[in-house]
Amino acid sequence: MTSTLRSAIALAGAAALSLGVVGTSGAAQPGAGRQADEVKIGLLLPESKTTRYEKFDRPYIEDKIKELAPGAQIDYYNAAESATTQQQQVNTALAKGDQVLILDAVDAKSIQSSVQKARDAGVKVVAYDRLAQGPVDAYVSYDNRKVGELQGKALLDALGDKADSGEIVMHNGSPTDPNAAEFKAGAHSVLDGKVKIGKEYDTPNWDPNNANQQMAGAISALGKDKIVGVYSANDGLAAGIATALKAAGINVPLTGQDAQLDAIQRILAGTQTITVEKPYKPEADTAAAMAVALAQGKDIPESLTPTTVTSGSGEKVPAKLLTPVVVDKDNIKDTVVKDGLYSVEEICTPNYSDACEKTGLQ
Repeated sequence: MTSTLRSAIALAGAAALSLGVVGTSGAAQPGAGRQADEVKIGLLLPESKTTRYEKFDRPYIEDKIKELAPGAQIDYYNAAESATTQQQQVNTALAKGDQVLILDAVDAKSIQSSVQKARDAGVKVVAYDRLAQGPVDAYVSYDNRKVGELQGKALLDALGDKADSGEIVMHNGSPTDPNAAEFKAGAHSVLDGKVKIGKEYDTPNWDPNNANQQMAGAISALGKDKIVGVYSANDGLAAGIATALKAAGINVPLTGQDAQLDAIQRILAGTQTITVEKPYKPEADTAAAMAVALAQGKDIPESLTPTTVTSGSGEKVPAKLLTPVVVDKDNIKDTVVKDGLYSVEEICTPNYSDACEKTGLQ
């Protein structure tokens, strides 16, 4: 073998070794030099009892990622309300080589160590809907304190001159969800001093069954004639609460959030007063755009992070906070129908056709 040939082989071997190093260092440099078809994103959602996650959030996020990066690999995980499961899922996503995690935390505090683990591995984290603690790279959600303020005001408006004639019951959501604390603070800022709160609960895991039991307990403790209204932080809780109210023969103003289909139908039937719509597509599209940019090694456009928020662990996180909307029986067509969440046919099933006609929905 000539010296020239030996040199050529050595150079080729060095080049191959160099390429091999680059190929195996994706965890450390997840975005460097990536093309659209090399994007790998882990999507971690918290649960499926709330219908939004499987019906809206997941498909919207996945569709937008595919639009922005057609060859993207998306690894999906649902934690089924288990913080431990979600921590294990983060480990799996990191082992698979995902470059970015879109993370909707079950427990914003306990997930902090997993977020730090991702940072140590060079993996970016986009906090979705709930602000996880730890070194998060970006966050998208709604103005959650504003959600609580809107719910509180709607409850006061519905109570009218009955606001001081009895007591209300408050169901604030999961104590491990930082959003629940913001809903609660917003609602209290409107309600305190204007109503008497007979019972107030945090509801673990946003579980409708827990809310049902809590409401039944409140009715027993306070007496059904004393309850003039109920604050519910979301529609899942409202479903359990409405069942307990019906069983006791009570029909009072009841709030909600998430614009679930069953909540829209309860609003038509008069057993729920309002819900708060947080249009899922703008939130999902923003998270997807953030994640794809990070996976491709780019900076997130400033238009996607116009503000900064502070997490529970003290990190300053670039963020986008969207504006929520109150839905009542008079604006269903101009909100959830117009936004494409549900068709009139989906809402106006036979049991609700009369109510739909009365409100002009069909």
